[in-house]
Amino acid sequence: MMKLNEVLKRLKSNYSPELFTQEVISAVEGRLSERKGKIYASCQIRGKDVLAKPEEIVRQLWVAALMYQFSYPRQLIAVEYPITFGRDTSKRADIVVFDSERANVPYILIEVKQATAKSGKEQLKSYTHATGAPLAIWSNGIEKIIWHRKNPNYFVEIPALPTAHETIDQVAGQPWTIGTLARIIHERG
Repeated sequence: MMKLNEVLKRLKSNYSPELFTQEVISAVEGRLSERKGKIYASCQIRGKDVLAKPEEIVRQLWVAALMYQFSYPRQLIAVEYPITFGRDTSKRADIVVFDSERANVPYILIEVKQATAKSGKEQLKSYTHATGAPLAIWSNGIEKIIWHRKNPNYFVEIPALPTAHETIDQVAGQPWTIGTLARIIHERG
């Protein structure tokens, strides 16, 4: 089995093992393969092998985290989901989790970037506005920011992503602890 650290070293990239459980990391490692000198990841959502570029590795880590760490069912997750702005449907959200009670309504939007990237946060907020999704996550595999969209122009950072069995209020309503703040500061360098 290919080790994620070794793959990312070859790709001149990285990720933070503090963002993902060992189960998530192992799940991604078990889906990596090499053919003709190129590394591929077998995407659990698309059901096909995709070239394992740094951003794709981050996407696959988040897909696995949604399923194994946060208990979201695979059938509620989509990748490269089209976002509509009027007639323009050329934009794509990296990962979408749909509402469990309304299967065609986005609940969580995730924008992933490669480890060195810091951009995409405003893009994610615009996608969240367009879809009405109440939760948004931006991550480059080293850092993450989780926002609760309270109304169209008001985003509140929350300390954690609710699991499939929690409500937003159960997580957003929790007080920030010193541990939470220290983790966030550490993740952001």
